[in-house]
Amino acid sequence: MSPHDKSAAVADTLTGGPRRRRVRNGASRGVPLPLLVPALAGLAFLLLPLIALLVRAPWSSLPEQLTSAEVWQALRLSLVCATAATALSLVVGVPLAWLLARTDFPGRGLVRALVTLPLVLPPVVGGVALLLALGRNGVVGQWLDSWFGITLPFTTAGVIVAETFVAMPFLVISVEGTLRAADPRYEEAATTLGASRFTAFRRITLPLIMPGIAAGSVLAWARALGEFGATITFAGNFPGRTQTMPLAVYLALQNDPAAAIALSLVLLAVSIAVLAGLRDRWMTAS
Repeated sequence: MSPHDKSAAVADTLTGGPRRRRVRNGASRGVPLPLLVPALAGLAFLLLPLIALLVRAPWSSLPEQLTSAEVWQALRLSLVCATAATALSLVVGVPLAWLLARTDFPGRGLVRALVTLPLVLPPVVGGVALLLALGRNGVVGQWLDSWFGITLPFTTAGVIVAETFVAMPFLVISVEGTLRAADPRYEEAATTLGASRFTAFRRITLPLIMPGIAAGSVLAWARALGEFGATITFAGNFPGRTQTMPLAVYLALQNDPAAAIALSLVLLAVSIAVLAGLRDRWMTAS
């Protein structure tokens, strides 16, 4: 008997044999009707709006809608601002995630709660808070204006700030989770060999957590691309300067529903691409 057969025989003895495993597998495939019906209803509820969007899409005039100057202007601004917001989130979000995952300090739980607050905070409230903090008469904004002549509200930079505010928590959560799963003994071994904490992070930890950084970056970029409430409150809706794709959809819905549907299809395609890009990571984690 080969080693593989011996292992299978031992497993059969411990688990009750092949028949018992087949029964377990068959039982797991059976879905009770009281669970199946609401599950299908929930699936239909989530898919129906997307199907309606595809059914009512102006496919014949879609190329003309997507090649208009206004659409490309909003799309270009959205891509630039979302990418800049993601880059800013990486610069400050990765160190923040490391601080939450690798250090122990008083009030760490409160800090983590405050970092994740934008996830549940209504975006419009976030925009109001940004105005009170960074507006021309804000707590910090007044000094930025008087000392450096920097005005963030109703500018492209304001769009980037608003998108960073709502998107960075996605990156921090993803990177912190990856850091907690990574073995800290590699860093400790590097420091015992004479490496500084930063060198150990750069040479050892950073390559280990790169999949988490990549996943968090994609989520943050997608969240920034779809941001609406904080952007319109803090940066306004000025074509070519602060009008991103979601704002263009909102404006087009009032005047040109076909253009609004075309813009929505673009955002839908981006969302599907994000889910497809993260699928391998989710499958690996599960």
